[in-house]
Amino acid sequence: MGWLHWERFMCNTDCKTDPDNCISERLFMQMADVMVKEGWKDAGYEYVCIDDCWPSHQRDAQGRLQADPVRFPSGIKKLADYVHSKGLKLGIYADLGSKTCGGFPGSLGYHEIDAQTFADWGVDLLKYDGCYLDWKLIGEGYMNMSKALNKTGKSILYSCEWPCMLELCYA
Repeated sequence: MGWLHWERFMCNTDCKTDPDNCISERLFMQMADVMVKEGWKDAGYEYVCIDDCWPSHQRDAQGRLQADPVRFPSGIKKLADYVHSKGLKLGIYADLGSKTCGGFPGSLGYHEIDAQTFADWGVDLLKYDGCYLDWKLIGEGYMNMSKALNKTGKSILYSCEWPCMLELCYA
């Protein structure tokens, strides 16, 4: 069990005018503190999960995903270290398409580099969505990320988010 920001904070990236409700390292550190202080950890909650809208809009020069530098100035590795210091685990969101549902860089064509990046950061769970791609490629895409995660040698819980594609769900 764990805490996921989406239902409350959605894709609020406006930390300038709404610093208490935006997707930022501050928010996730606060949630880790609350989970420990208020007994959620003792009740069995173990994951602090970052959903969509955390990355920068551009990959770095080596093609790696990177956290938005304004909202996550210390980076995901430091955030993972903080969450781990509280006895909790860190989850993160990515997408198998060309973009995430929120329009940030997706993992299409980057499965191995993204899996290794998450492993290097110390991520413990990957929530993997399926926006911005041909729906016929979903199964293959999820399998490719599974293989890439296994190749890292780090144990990362893998949660596939099977999207409701408009042409399938509303036909």
